[in-house]
Amino acid sequence: MEGNNYILIEIAGATKEEVVGLLEKQGKFEAKISNQTVFLGGTDIKQVCRSAECAGIRNCDKFKDGWQCQFQYRVDVSPASAKRHAELTKDLTVELVNGNQYLSEKLELYLDDELVDSLYISPDLKGQESTSFVIQGPGVGATKEAAIKNSLESMKKLQTVLITGSLPVKLNIAKMDIVSPTLGSQFLKSSLLAILAAIGAVGVVVFIRYRKLKIAIPIVLTGLAEVLIILGVAAAINWNLDLAAIAAILAAVGTGVDDQIVITDEVSSKDTVYDWKARIKRAFFIIMAAYFTVVVAMLPLYAMGAGLLRGFAIITIIGVSIGVFVTRPAYAHIIEVLLKE
Repeated sequence: MEGNNYILIEIAGATKEEVVGLLEKQGKFEAKISNQTVFLGGTDIKQVCRSAECAGIRNCDKFKDGWQCQFQYRVDVSPASAKRHAELTKDLTVELVNGNQYLSEKLELYLDDELVDSLYISPDLKGQESTSFVIQGPGVGATKEAAIKNSLESMKKLQTVLITGSLPVKLNIAKMDIVSPTLGSQFLKSSLLAILAAIGAVGVVVFIRYRKLKIAIPIVLTGLAEVLIILGVAAAINWNLDLAAIAAILAAVGTGVDDQIVITDEVSSKDTVYDWKARIKRAFFIIMAAYFTVVVAMLPLYAMGAGLLRGFAIITIIGVSIGVFVTRPAYAHIIEVLLKE
């Protein structure tokens, strides 16, 4: 392996052909007017809009035997690119095309030296140092849904190349492993079963420790609620669940059980020196100290790690934060009510 650099890449929701196309091609993107370069992907691109406000499918119409949709998104470029645009358009004439006025030359988009689209230029941009462009392109399909899917795929591909620019070197794929949707579904079921089994085992141990169902059941239910909230947050931020994420959820549940035992021992203490509120405060002092210790331990993994390590750190921090600020206070209130009866 001497003299070679290896990169491990994990991509969810992509086919083998899409991954190969993204990795093997250097993705050189150029925008030209009159065969002169206006801006390049990566170096001249300052921002590529991906939000629904300035990117998406704008219209779909019948086209021959199928459908054609038009995607559109805004691109912000550097002042130097805007100046080149002004220089290249200042001497262009205005022409009438299909009842609309456009400049005599188009903005041509090249990907890997192949023309992928030609955009009409509004006469308002003639000689103007505009740092914002609207990129448009088509997508076709036999049905409207297929045309929309094709448009979105084309838009995302161009956006990716615009954001990343040209890769500095050519990549060669040494090895590729594919996890099929079927295996992914089985992995998800196995992971959920492992989490449920872990929580169930914890419930049994807690029951043996306290010999009270009114303590064991709330701890189990709190653990299940914590897992559900963590999964909801992961779905909200579009975080893909892998082995590291599952391990992080189990770790978060484990710390949660430790904290709930601390709360239970404090509130059930026979020490008459402290009242109920003082005992809860003592328990949460211990819990907060443990929480900050875990977060500080995870920050180096997040900052310096990659792939599995970073995923483990992120899900662990999310999990313990949800526990400390949501489920632990809820459990403390529940156990207070139950033990006072």
